[in-house]
Amino acid sequence: MKVLLIVGVIILVLGVVSLFVPFPHTENHGVNAGPMSVNIQTKDSQKLPPALSAVLIIGGIGMSIAGARSKA
Repeated sequence: MKVLLIVGVIILVLGVVSLFVPFPHTENHGVNAGPMSVNIQTKDSQKLPPALSAVLIIGGIGMSIAGARSKA
């Protein structure tokens, strides 16, 4: 199955990228008091935990090997 090989390579690449590229995260905080409102927007960039990246990399390698060995 070539589909399994392609999906495995995509997951492998995402796992490697997640080790180096931080993902942005935005939160909105606000208080409403009658006709007045105060809003604060915070932005933060965090990387995925290394254990999750390792799971993605190992899963991608396994899927790529399984896709390359299949005879379909």
